[in-house]
Amino acid sequence: MKLCILFPGIGYHCDKPLLYYTAMLAASKDYKVIKLQFSGFESADNAADHAYEQSEKQLSEIDFHEYDKIVFVGKSIGTVACQRYRHEHKINALSILLTPLTETFKFPAHDCAAFHGTSDPLADTGAIVKLCNEKKVILHTYNNANHSLEVREAFTDLNTLSDVLTKINKLL
Repeated sequence: MKLCILFPGIGYHCDKPLLYYTAMLAASKDYKVIKLQFSGFESADNAADHAYEQSEKQLSEIDFHEYDKIVFVGKSIGTVACQRYRHEHKINALSILLTPLTETFKFPAHDCAAFHGTSDPLADTGAIVKLCNEKKVILHTYNNANHSLEVREAFTDLNTLSDVLTKINKLL
């Protein structure tokens, strides 16, 4: 059995394109898909801890030993929560990091692939490139893309989404 867990961002829920289509793709490959929901963020200072606590609560009933393959897909603050959860619970999972934050890399980053927009206002490209190199994380960058991997031009954004999903398809 295969399991895919989506760890959303603060404003980027599982019904937004990157996560919505990743869930659809995983389901088509016979993964059980769990879509976490985060809410009640008070400030950016405690956002990562808050997301992690909500992840723990929502995943408390999951027996990870039932699954042959586990994939965590995090978006933004969800990348921090998924990496921390994977580390603290010693889960053998592949992590797909959509627009990771520098804080994401405080945790071990084996078996990870990251996707980053070079105009992401929440994550400095130089820092992300350096951290991915240090942690041996496969990094895919998108020129001039923002924190949603968009440049606000419909066909360019659709092409980016297609490219990201093609790469995720190979990872799954």
